Amino acid sequence: MLYWLTEYFQARLEASPFGFLRVFHKFITFQAVAAVILSFVTVMFAGPWMINWLRRQKIGDVANFDEAKMNELMKNKSGTPTMGGLLIIGAIVSVALLLADLTNFYVTMALITLVWLGAVGAVDDWLKLTAARRQKGSRQGLSGIEKLLFQIGLAVILCYFTWNYGRELVPATSLYIPFFKSPVLEFNVVTYTIFGVLVIVGASNAVNLTDGLDGLAPGCMTLTAFSFIVLSLIVGDEGLSSALLYHHLPAAGQMAVFSGAILGACMGFLWFNCNPARVFMGDTGSLALGGLIGYIAIVVRQEVMLLIIGGIFAAEAISVILQVSYFKYTRIRFGQGRRIFLMSPLHHHFQKKGWTETQVVVRFWIISAMLTALALATIKLR
Repeated sequence: MLYWLTEYFQARLEASPFGFLRVFHKFITFQAVAAVILSFVTVMFAGPWMINWLRRQKIGDVANFDEAKMNELMKNKSGTPTMGGLLIIGAIVSVALLLADLTNFYVTMALITLVWLGAVGAVDDWLKLTAARRQKGSRQGLSGIEKLLFQIGLAVILCYFTWNYGRELVPATSLYIPFFKSPVLEFNVVTYTIFGVLVIVGASNAVNLTDGLDGLAPGCMTLTAFSFIVLSLIVGDEGLSSALLYHHLPAAGQMAVFSGAILGACMGFLWFNCNPARVFMGDTGSLALGGLIGYIAIVVRQEVMLLIIGGIFAAEAISVILQVSYFKYTRIRFGQGRRIFLMSPLHHHFQKKGWTETQVVVRFWIISAMLTALALATIKLR
């Protein structure tokens, strides 16, 4: 809204004492920084009210992992309000409506991504809650297939229209990887859609799997969002992209506003989600955040960079895939399922090895910070 208003009244603002408001239209860096601050403040102010409201609605977590030792480790989390992702989504949407260019195609698609996946996660969380009320200890929400269908359906729509919007620009439909100045592959609509679906669905589920310990997912997402502020600013600015030998996509610069909103919202949420957590984001927040950062990576054409920056998310997802696949294979091969990890996702493996929850979270943050530094270093190494 501010972007549109300052653009509409640009001539009048130049000759008025409020000329400084033009920064909301002219400088994407200012928009991104403002998005960080406003989303953080929004979550900090709305957080206590949201937590109390969730408590009154009795929307609390059910700590049941079908594993006695893990149930014992996590028993103190029972009853903690979940669906706190509504707070994150509300902050990001509000900031985007206020600061982003609402005529920008990518902004519209990003909002659809956030709201759609947030709704899927909210339904899943709500079904788990009602199932727990009907049958003590149950955690049954949407089935894995149902969630995948909603995620894939959204991703196909997003990727088709995003490819169609940018198909006249080679940088908008090509694959870039770190250390290479030129694209390594140019997609057609089919390959672009397939690849995009893998990125969006993979990122959404990876963040969802990571969200299992106090502060783990929002802490890692904060670092990831910071990286994509930098990448979006580079890609969206002609001078920066030219100097750093990056592709230039002017419309993609608005993704810095969304990345800033994610950063601020996750920092604010971490205030309430750090150990001992007062609220969990639930599938409502994790599915939406993962899908949104995946879409941002597609827009700025840095999907491979997301794999590096979000290495913790990738490791969590891969640990589940390996664990399930190996268990099924050995059950067929030997008649009894075997495991690679003590438990998956990966953070629970280290808990069962004796690490405290805080040790797991902080050490994963450290790894995430190092991966972020590595990824950002590749910008100059190009």
